[in-house]
Amino acid sequence: MSGQGSGGNVLAALCSVFIPGLGQLVQGRIFMALFFFVTTAANYALGATVILFFMWLVGAVFHLWSIIDAARFSRIRSVL
Repeated sequence: MSGQGSGGNVLAALCSVFIPGLGQLVQGRIFMALFFFVTTAANYALGATVILFFMWLVGAVFHLWSIIDAARFSRIRSVL
């Protein structure tokens, strides 16, 4: 995975579509993978309750964020 737009990032984004955080795990970012998986799963679980049904929307936002984060990841950071 050489950088943004590479085939590795596309594969990581596709992985995150099915399981939030899996794309970050494919890229080797274990902490971010756990963060996205736990946060999204918790929000979807809370959304399944009758009282907190609106939490599915928060879960969907985190799920979308994990997909975009996997697609835009680049190991090379520019330092000013």
